[in-house]
Amino acid sequence: MEQTRDPDSRYQIGAGKVEELASLVKEKGAEKIIFDNRLRGIQAYNLAKATHVEVIDRFQLILEIFTRRAATTEAKLQIQLAKTQYELSHAKEKVRLAKKGEQPGFMGLGAYDVDVYYESIKKEVHAIRRKLKKIGEKRELHRDRRAELGFPTISLAGYTKAGKSSLFNTLTEAEVEVDTGLFTTLSTTTRLLEISDRKFLLTDTVGFIDRLPLTLIEAFHSTLEETIYANLILLVVDISEPMDRIEKKLGTCLETIEKIDAAGVPIITVMNKIDLLTKEETNEKLEALKEKAANLVAVSALKKTNVDKLKLEILMFLKDTVRVKFTVPLTKGTMQFISSLYDKAKMQNISYKDDMVEATFEASPEFAEKAESRVRDLGGKSGRILEH
Repeated sequence: MEQTRDPDSRYQIGAGKVEELASLVKEKGAEKIIFDNRLRGIQAYNLAKATHVEVIDRFQLILEIFTRRAATTEAKLQIQLAKTQYELSHAKEKVRLAKKGEQPGFMGLGAYDVDVYYESIKKEVHAIRRKLKKIGEKRELHRDRRAELGFPTISLAGYTKAGKSSLFNTLTEAEVEVDTGLFTTLSTTTRLLEISDRKFLLTDTVGFIDRLPLTLIEAFHSTLEETIYANLILLVVDISEPMDRIEKKLGTCLETIEKIDAAGVPIITVMNKIDLLTKEETNEKLEALKEKAANLVAVSALKKTNVDKLKLEILMFLKDTVRVKFTVPLTKGTMQFISSLYDKAKMQNISYKDDMVEATFEASPEFAEKAESRVRDLGGKSGRILEH
């Protein structure tokens, strides 16, 4: 149901539309009414009173879906934070209704003063933030550990249901949950990705959505910030949808990336689900989108079509590696160091002569610097090999 008019202070829609809505609810046997517009507490209450069913808005709907999808402690806390902040914004109105005896099932809150109720919600917000901060600190430690490994990081981003988790599974051969519903991924998962003897860390993140309320962006910031620290973003787009929808969702994703301060990270736009289109349809859409999205690569995560092409594109973007040649005395510590190089870098050659080890490896500049420092600690010498 749609209505073009100034919002009504009592119902959001006009009184005549409310009667029409009540009849429609009765006729269809509806159990719930969902408004795309943001509803004030008094409007939701008045509408529920007039239609005899629960009335929620788009924000509450997203929270309901998030609540069903949340599996980790962090995701549950983030949702609780968003709910509590929403409650805080509606607190005064709820208290006023409770005092008038017009807020059903409000646990007799009329006996409370608004300031007391306000303070209790604020305390809950602070308590949740403290818990999230501890989880955030743990995440930061994990990020530091990953940085020590020296592997470049890649973040999967995109509109919800674009196929991020399917692509994640295809690239890493992992088994992250894949579903046709919204917001299957509400927390991050990181796995090792190996391409041509080079190792990367790939992270699957929460899906974006059009007009995602600011409160939810803030609540999920610790999850989304994995995108900020990535060396590369794979922005997954469902190319099987109509062009107007593709453009709208692509715009939403780019805006969200900007909102979380990740606009400076290089992007490969992965046009997913080409298995649902003909070759001609795919080419037409790619041609139409080449000015609106960066570095287009068309794939099917499900059928694994063009995945090798995507891997080559990743290598092109993350080719910033250096070659290091070193000589170091042969000791127990040296053998542990050599073993770690095989895990964290690309070894090119190694030879043992008398009591010395001579080797050449390729790695990211960050890891190479740490490795050279270790070589010095072990009493050895190293040098960069310049490409010609």
